[in-house]
Amino acid sequence: MGGLIGGGAEFRLPLLIGLFNFGALEAVILNKAMSLVVVASALPFRAATVPFSAITANWSIVVNLLAGSLLGAWFGAGWATRLKSETLYKVIAGLLVAIAVVLVVGHDATAGQPLLTGSPQLVAGVVAGLIIGIVASLLGVAGGELLIPTLVLLFGADIKLAGSLSLAVSLPTMLVGFTRYSRDQSFSVLGRNKVFLLVMAAGSIVGTFIGGRLLGIVPNGVLLPALAVILLVSAVKVWRHA
Repeated sequence: MGGLIGGGAEFRLPLLIGLFNFGALEAVILNKAMSLVVVASALPFRAATVPFSAITANWSIVVNLLAGSLLGAWFGAGWATRLKSETLYKVIAGLLVAIAVVLVVGHDATAGQPLLTGSPQLVAGVVAGLIIGIVASLLGVAGGELLIPTLVLLFGADIKLAGSLSLAVSLPTMLVGFTRYSRDQSFSVLGRNKVFLLVMAAGSIVGTFIGGRLLGIVPNGVLLPALAVILLVSAVKVWRHA
């Protein structure tokens, strides 16, 4: 699913909670670790289509979003470590619903004129980055589902370029969240589940490759609503999780 839509960690998190029975915070930390592996590998995978020079040419957009997302990632991770498990489950469920809405509405965005320019665009970029950083830390995801529509609509970026720019923003944002999580005792879940972590991360990378190959086969009109329904069902299950 990640290869098909440019995300995927949103679908992994409910499985970590429901299928593999990890606690809310442990699942988020594991999801964050696997997202880091996938994003780090995706950047060079995409270099043949979107060269690094195209990313560096748009460094101002990356810096604009990072100005908010790094701060958001730190605060989001801090809030997650302080929330009770029951509350965190409900926060995760609510955010999964929000991602489902963005998946359907935002993925049809097409490149064009930036929504804003000048100082208003700068301020909007920081605010958007802050919100995305918080959501990414709370879910343990890269945040591509929110970043890509933001890059297309707010900055007028081409969809392929937006995918790579989102990775450039996601990587440092996730590292900040990961550093904050390392201060919590739940971070030990990584040491206790090294084999599981490596196997699932490897599966994620292979799955991303396969999904990318299937990209032109499944029409968006069928794919996106189906994936949104999966997220909504997952949200209900996470909400009810004990």
